[in-house]
Amino acid sequence: MTEPQLQHTVVGGAAAREGGPRCMAWWDWRSTGGRDDHVVVCVHGLSRQGRDFDTLARALQPFCRVVAVDVAGRGHSDWLADPMAYQVPTYVADLAVLLQQLRAQRPGVRIDWVGTSMGGLIGMGVAAQPLLAPTRLVLNDVGPVVQWEALMRIGTYLGLDPDFDSAQAASDYLASISQGFGPHTPEQWRALSLPMLRERGGRVRLHYDPAIAVPFKAMTQGVETQVLREAVRAGEAALWDLYDAIAAPTLVLRGEDSDLLSMDTVRAMQARGPRPRCVSFAGVGHAPTLVADDQVRAVLDFLLSP
Repeated sequence: MTEPQLQHTVVGGAAAREGGPRCMAWWDWRSTGGRDDHVVVCVHGLSRQGRDFDTLARALQPFCRVVAVDVAGRGHSDWLADPMAYQVPTYVADLAVLLQQLRAQRPGVRIDWVGTSMGGLIGMGVAAQPLLAPTRLVLNDVGPVVQWEALMRIGTYLGLDPDFDSAQAASDYLASISQGFGPHTPEQWRALSLPMLRERGGRVRLHYDPAIAVPFKAMTQGVETQVLREAVRAGEAALWDLYDAIAAPTLVLRGEDSDLLSMDTVRAMQARGPRPRCVSFAGVGHAPTLVADDQVRAVLDFLLSP
């Protein structure tokens, strides 16, 4: 088993906070079985980062190469100069550059996609484009309809930029806002928490640019209810159009207690577009962390089956 190497890809579009070329970071888990002709790209949720996929990557390593991305403004990727650029179209454009790079490195490579929450929305944007589309797609607790209650819950903590005396205090805080992740051992939670932390100015802070909350708050605050409802409907219609354009075999994962992906949405997804199979996990809300054995097995069974 090998540890991942931190890589960077220069991407275009939105400029970096410090000016000059902007880089997107990603973690390269090379296959221990020599299977670099199969790559699984893993993309995290709204306020997370690429090391969320360590457990899944280690399980996949004997069979394929894993690329776990730090989306713009998170992890080791550059922060954006314009906070309003922290939106899915920017992320889709960034990932398109990386996918083209991976295909240029090894023509004919098979690329699959695992996306948690926001990473699934980015995956839908990628999978709807035939020249970029993955061979198989995993949508982890997300679909074309995002429940409003979940957005309100996320809005209570996104972008607050708290600071802490210690890594333990920060880890405890993350646990308090991540109860939907379901049960984890202390060791599992420590592994999920430590990559989320940075030391700045003698204090422990979270890894991401607090400005990722700016577009989110612009959408959810200070807008007349009717205008907001119309914007939400238009956004859902656009996501359904993307979803219906997906041809890749698709698997949907869902926490049974998810407040973001409803079963009504899953049923609608199963009746159209790629008509995915859904696997649900008891005792989990939004979103499964792909750490528990049954969650990892569901992904492996789908990606590695003939």
